[in-house]
Amino acid sequence: MNDAVELADMIAQLRQELSRAMSAGEDADLRFKAERVELELTVGVERTHEPGVKVRFWVFDASATAKRSATVTQKLTLTLQPVRTDAPDQMALISGDELLGED
Repeated sequence: MNDAVELADMIAQLRQELSRAMSAGEDADLRFKAERVELELTVGVERTHEPGVKVRFWVFDASATAKRSATVTQKLTLTLQPVRTDAPDQMALISGDELLGED
């Protein structure tokens, strides 16, 4: 599954990117409240039997799924609510660099 990434690794990378955006925006004039993060993913499920049964969820690029005839894929929607460990009752404030073309 060279063109896929495990679901746990994808969520860990998302967590790192959101944390980086939070840090970058701490002194910014404009920030965003992250009430929820919604992801729609194309996932494949792999079940292995050695040693012991293990189930893995692989996240695919949408264009790659058309090429996968041997792997059954499903759409998965995750709704995540960012929570700061140092202030769990406060909303996470997200910011980042302005992208080309943004006003």
